[in-house]
Amino acid sequence: MRLLTWNINSVRLRIGLVAQICEEYQPDIVCLQETKTPDEFFPHEKFEELGYSYRHIAGMKGYNGVCVLAKQPFENPQIYPRCGQDDCRHISVQFPEFEIHNLYIPSGGSGGDEPDPFNNPKFLHKLDFVDEMTDWFGKNYSADTPMIAVGDFNIAPYEHDVWSHKQLLKVISHTPDETERLEKMRQSLEWIDTRTYFVDMDKKCYTWWSYRNRDWKKSNRGRRLDHIWVTKPLEPHLSGHNILTHARDFEKPSDHVPVILDLKF
Repeated sequence: MRLLTWNINSVRLRIGLVAQICEEYQPDIVCLQETKTPDEFFPHEKFEELGYSYRHIAGMKGYNGVCVLAKQPFENPQIYPRCGQDDCRHISVQFPEFEIHNLYIPSGGSGGDEPDPFNNPKFLHKLDFVDEMTDWFGKNYSADTPMIAVGDFNIAPYEHDVWSHKQLLKVISHTPDETERLEKMRQSLEWIDTRTYFVDMDKKCYTWWSYRNRDWKKSNRGRRLDHIWVTKPLEPHLSGHNILTHARDFEKPSDHVPVILDLKF
């Protein structure tokens, strides 16, 4: 079984890129974030053509939005409000082999914003969101439940998940406030971060490059913001992992690239 996650930064604008990746890599399950479209305008027909007959979507105009697209049936589609907001950041579905949660954690602000929860309401919202997820996972599930959590977490937790650990310690996405909270969220169900399973921790690992970088490949100032986590019952089924870096070179690309996880059952 092949799972793909991608912050697409507008599914209607980049439906052709999604189709290209799906046709080439044939994922069984596709999880998208930042779909940026109300549900009534979601491109159902195109995904039906691509073979994704089972779809769970939660979208809004211009912002956020998440979806799960599958070639096989799923059950119990859920949409979760977080931090008192119905802003389309968390959905889940149940497959026979596992339950999957698709998350779009708030960014906490743009490049020049201060990572200070007292002076930056967006950053406070981000920290509250991660705290709420940590508490919610711990209260509603056990570590022996087969589960997958995917999405744009907007946090690059490890030293080599950013181009410069030292320079980004005070930049939103890599601050201790964020990385320590994300680690607590990971510990809530003893999640396995598949990056740590498949990629040497001494190796740089990125899934996002800013649009501000004119030559993203040359400067290579990336961050790993996109994650696939699994609980321990799924560890024996892990068989492959791939970050599709070349997608950042597409015409009018997302600033994120797809991440693939393969599982054998």
